[in-house]
Amino acid sequence: MSFSPPHFRPNRPVTTRVLVTIDTELTWRPGEGWNDWQSSYERSYEAAGVGVGYQLRILAQHALKACFFVDPVPACVYGIEPIKRMVDPILSAGQEVQLHLHPQWFGAADGQTTSAFELNEYDEQAQRDLIARARDLLVEAGVPEPVAFRAGSYAANSDTLRALASLGFRYDSSHNGHQHPWPSAIDLPVDQTTPIEHHGIVEIPVTLISDGSSSRHLQICAVSMNELRAAIEHADQASQPVVNIVSHSFELANRFGTAPNRVHVRRFEALCDYLSRERARFPTAFFSELHDIDLDIPSQLLPSMSWRRLGRLVEQIWSNQVAERAG
Repeated sequence: MSFSPPHFRPNRPVTTRVLVTIDTELTWRPGEGWNDWQSSYERSYEAAGVGVGYQLRILAQHALKACFFVDPVPACVYGIEPIKRMVDPILSAGQEVQLHLHPQWFGAADGQTTSAFELNEYDEQAQRDLIARARDLLVEAGVPEPVAFRAGSYAANSDTLRALASLGFRYDSSHNGHQHPWPSAIDLPVDQTTPIEHHGIVEIPVTLISDGSSSRHLQICAVSMNELRAAIEHADQASQPVVNIVSHSFELANRFGTAPNRVHVRRFEALCDYLSRERARFPTAFFSELHDIDLDIPSQLLPSMSWRRLGRLVEQIWSNQVAERAG
């Protein structure tokens, strides 16, 4: 498969599209109960009634698009059935599935629970082999051949991109400046947030916002709704072609997967309501629809504002001290 990447066309208006991306996986819990995938499924995929099923319903109510990056490699341990259980509802809901990968599952298939946890700990050829095996498992589960990839823990590097390009992928979404230089180790600037062709792949970085002297990435559990809204509107004003928001299948539950985290649930619902009301300005999109995405536009992070930061800190305190302890 060959791919000719798009190029920046500065003479037409830039529409800011929003990618709602949800990393979807079975929780890694070696030890007692290792062979019980149903328990992991309940706590990571359908966590506390606010997992993927709930998220699909809220997205459908608001007629929004989302990309679920699904890790199929637990099939090496459990067989393909749990992966089909994961992808079937997503595809039936008309949402997109792309490839996610935590490589330790390959070692677990051989009884090794101490193999490398990060993809970029492997050389290029080994990464290519692992990605190809994971892609084949995802297709075996019933997913159309993926065109986009995100490494587990954002743990990609230049070898990852070259491996993806050689396998015919079009997009990667592993660059996260907030996690750079480790485990996110792609050789791009820390503040690169706009799409760029790099090592034969179009990299769609996770969106960042300034946070004092540092930055934060746009993750549902990590920033406030005020920050999400401001980042999207800032991207529009700065002619940024995409805002890339991250969540996880289990992120709306508490860290034990036993009860909803009401702070995160309200934030997800508020984001969906906002994107529904503003769909003309900020359409949600699939990776498979990004063939005309503008490249080489300078990145501009949302500037830090003390009142937004304070609001987030208050929410985090409530989330950690109250919502995480519920149930």
